[in-house]
Amino acid sequence: MARVVAFIPDLLFGSNVLAALSGAGHEVELVSEPAASGNKPDVLIVDLTAEPARRIELVRAMPRPNVRTLAFYSHVEADVRAQAEDAGCDMVVPRSRMAREAPSLVDRLLAASG
Repeated sequence: MARVVAFIPDLLFGSNVLAALSGAGHEVELVSEPAASGNKPDVLIVDLTAEPARRIELVRAMPRPNVRTLAFYSHVEADVRAQAEDAGCDMVVPRSRMAREAPSLVDRLLAASG
């Protein structure tokens, strides 16, 4: 079980991610801003589908020792993927993949951190 903080302002999509991850046994907190959580997560999920430049800068500026970062983006904005990887995100996937595979993506990140 992992502690997951999900920065997903879209409440409908965030609720779907929360349900999928909770169902897989993870403890999940949805936040409107990454700094809003007082918990130290194992995994931070960042929605880059709206305001990607601002959110990438938030990720770049956040101290994340021992926190894996999973970001998702709109598939029509392929340049956002490269920017998120440059900002230090551990995994960057299209939103559609996040919708289908959220628990397995989190599990892969945790396994990679060893």
